[in-house]
Amino acid sequence: MNNLITKTSTMQALVLCDIGKLEVRQVPKPQVASNQILLSSSAVGVCGSDFHIFSGESNFNKDKYGQPIPLLQQPQILGHEIVGVVEEVGAEVQDLSVGDRVVLDQGLNCLSQKGKSLCEYCLTGDSHQCEIYQEYGITGLAGAFAEYLTVPAVNAIKINSDLESVQAVLTEPLGCIIHTSDVVAKTRTRYKIGAEEWERRVQSILIFGAGPAGLLFIQYLRNILGYDGLILVSETNAQKRELAKGFGVDVIDPQTVNIVEAVREKTNGRLVEYVIDACGNGLIFKSIPSLMRKQATFLMYGFGHGGVDLSVLNNLQFIETTLVCATGASGKLDAHGRSLTYSQALRTLEEKQIDVSSLITHRYYSLETVAQAFINDYKLSDYIKGVVVL
Repeated sequence: MNNLITKTSTMQALVLCDIGKLEVRQVPKPQVASNQILLSSSAVGVCGSDFHIFSGESNFNKDKYGQPIPLLQQPQILGHEIVGVVEEVGAEVQDLSVGDRVVLDQGLNCLSQKGKSLCEYCLTGDSHQCEIYQEYGITGLAGAFAEYLTVPAVNAIKINSDLESVQAVLTEPLGCIIHTSDVVAKTRTRYKIGAEEWERRVQSILIFGAGPAGLLFIQYLRNILGYDGLILVSETNAQKRELAKGFGVDVIDPQTVNIVEAVREKTNGRLVEYVIDACGNGLIFKSIPSLMRKQATFLMYGFGHGGVDLSVLNNLQFIETTLVCATGASGKLDAHGRSLTYSQALRTLEEKQIDVSSLITHRYYSLETVAQAFINDYKLSDYIKGVVVL
C-alpha cells in the first residue's frame, strides 16, 4: 500500500538545485484545486531565459524584499514555454475537458489567482505586470520540466487544430514578440513603422541576433505588420545568418566586417530608425549609438547583458534615443480571463502565417537528456531552439 501511495503522489521533475546543476528527482505531484486543471507536459521549449537562470546570470525568484532567493535555498523547476494535455479538471472548470491539448499562459495575474479586485495593471491590459504576478518556471513556481503541473483553467488556451505540439511551444515566444511590438507601436517616438509622413517612417531596422527571438521578429515584421523596408540582421553564426536571409533580410557578420561601416553603406549613410536587441549581449551597446539616427528607437528585448559598464549608455542618452523595455505576453484578457495575446499568437501559428519548424533544431525525449541543452548543445553551431518532448 505504501508503494502505491508513493507512485501516485509523486512525479519525476528536472530540478535546478544550484547554479549549473540539474538533477532528475522525485517530487510531490501537484493537487488540483476547483478552478484548476492538471496537465501532463507534452512539449516544453528551452528558452534563453532558462539558460540565464541556469548559469546564475538571472534569478527571478525573489523574497518579500525583492532579493533573489538562492537556488540552494529554493531549487527551481524550469520550463515556461508549455504545451500539455488536460488530465484532470477541477469542479468549477466548464470549458476544458480531459484530453484537450492546450498552450499555457504561464503568468498568474489577479484574475487567475482569484483576487478580490483587479490591480491597476490588470485593469489597464498590462496583466503581465500584475502587482501579485507570478510565473511558472520563472519566478519560483514549478514549471513544465516535469511530468505534471497544475494551473488555473483560465491560463490554458485550447489548440483547435492539428498544429504539432513542438511547434505550438513557440506560442509563448511569439506572444512576447506580439506584445513587445504593440508596446513599441504605442510609444511616443519620432519614427513609426508605416507612418503616413515619410520623414517619420521607419525605413531601416537593425536586429541584433538571429536566434529564435530575432527570427520571430523578422517574420512578424514582414508577415504580420507588413513592413517592406530594409531589415538588417547582425549575427555571428553562419547557419543562423542563412536562415535569416531566407526570411528576406540583409545579414551582417560583425566578426568579418565593421558593422558601423556596413550599416552606413546599406542605408546610404542614413543609419537606422529602429534597433532591436534580440541577443542580450551587452557588448552591442558600444556600437549602437553609431548605428542609429538621432531620436531613433532602441528596443531592449534580450536578457543577460553581463560584464558591461553602464557608461556605454552615455551616447544613447546624447542622441535622445527612445529606449523601450518590454517583456512577457499576457497583456489584455478576454471576457473569460484568458490572454488575448496568447490566443493571437496561437492562431497565427495555426494559420501558418509564421514558420517555426525551421527554428527547432534539437529535441529531447526524456528529462534525463535535457541537461545536454544547458551543458553542451547550446554551444553547437547548429543549435537554434531546443524542445523537450515528453
